[in-house]
Amino acid sequence: MKNKAQLDGMPVWFDGKSINEALFCEEFLQTHKIIFTNGAFFTPEGRVTDELPLRGEIFEELKCCAVSNIPRKISNIVELMKLVALVEDFPPEPDRIHLSNGTLFLNGTFAKGKPKIVRNRFPVAYNPNAPKPVLWLKFLDGLLYPEDIPTLQEYIGYCLIPSNKGQRMMVIKGSGGEGKSQIGAVLGTLFGSNMKDGSIGKISENRFARADLEHILLCVDDDMRMEALRQTNYVKSIVTAQGKMDLERKGKQSYQGWMCARLLAFSNGDLQALFDRSDGFYRRQLVLTTKEKPAGRVDDPDLAEKMKAEVEGILLWAFEGLQRLAANNFKFTESDRTRENREAVKRDNNNVYDFLDSDGYVRLKADLSASSKELYEAYQIYCTENNLPALKPRSFSEALIACQSRYNLEYCNNVTNAAGRRVRGFLGIEVLVRNHISVFSGDSMRTYVPEDVPEEWRR
Repeated sequence: MKNKAQLDGMPVWFDGKSINEALFCEEFLQTHKIIFTNGAFFTPEGRVTDELPLRGEIFEELKCCAVSNIPRKISNIVELMKLVALVEDFPPEPDRIHLSNGTLFLNGTFAKGKPKIVRNRFPVAYNPNAPKPVLWLKFLDGLLYPEDIPTLQEYIGYCLIPSNKGQRMMVIKGSGGEGKSQIGAVLGTLFGSNMKDGSIGKISENRFARADLEHILLCVDDDMRMEALRQTNYVKSIVTAQGKMDLERKGKQSYQGWMCARLLAFSNGDLQALFDRSDGFYRRQLVLTTKEKPAGRVDDPDLAEKMKAEVEGILLWAFEGLQRLAANNFKFTESDRTRENREAVKRDNNNVYDFLDSDGYVRLKADLSASSKELYEAYQIYCTENNLPALKPRSFSEALIACQSRYNLEYCNNVTNAAGRRVRGFLGIEVLVRNHISVFSGDSMRTYVPEDVPEEWRR
């Protein structure tokens, strides 16, 4: 009778000797809001990034039962719970921001409490009366040009919601010492586990790196590598992801997962591609340049910590940028400087634009034509005389094809060359220089120019 009384006081999942793991999971899920989907547990606090607290709660339930090998039991229960709590899908909600004291909707309304299981939750409270982030705004005023600050405001706000509608990544470029990396430190406090430090170079090279960004809202590259990316498809796919995308982890079958990570990089140079010279790669970049560091400025080593104390006000500032961005159909505010920065990055990686815009090498006219070989020879002369690295012939032709609409060119295989043969080339352009009749005068190469070239080009 004594044993019977003890059993009557025991949980339904314990028979006095062993634990029924399935019954334990059912009872546990009745008292805990938790689901498992897309390879992770989710609760009203957001994604479970560390299973140790969950295991601790399970242990508190089990410790009343004197059974052996409790750690193994806990591991078995966690694995079984992944099956019992499994839901097929859990799509992101791009119209709201889940905060520590409730949910802030894109239309400005706020709902208190945490009644629902959510994909992510920020460790910051919504306080509509939070003071203005004076230090943060002063810091940005000293770091960026005034017309570029709204762009950063919109981008940080854009990263608060799980959406890639903006189709942009951001690069903040300086010569060093300006303090731009302080932004990443402050954003770490705002985003919490929803932000990850990463490397754009690694993302471009490693096919497994994208899976590490699953469930993440912002990836910050604090010191972007200066090497040009060998391939850009992984980076572009993250920036433009709409819905699920194919993800792969080492040693596991690839799967479809939600990708909402935005990319923010701090660098001393430009984000360049080794082979991709398409307009799309550069069009997806918002490139901000910092002001020069004042010569006599004394840096405050505690500035980041002081700005973190203003995080509630920074949230309101970023949300204002998000609402402005949404009202503008997710088109970012861009200053003339930002547009010029993007164009300069594109031209720096692809001197074909400068070649076509140059004087004395080619002429653009609708009824003219030139073979690909003739154009490449003229391009080589241009690069030699301007001390620029020349693309390989195939890369040069691909670059011309990519920008043919911009210069009213037409690629075809019906161009007549100097020998009278039909070859590949372009309509709407004429070569003004010939490599085989260039001569040298002293240390300088002088290039022959045909007779019909205007007099001012001969000087």
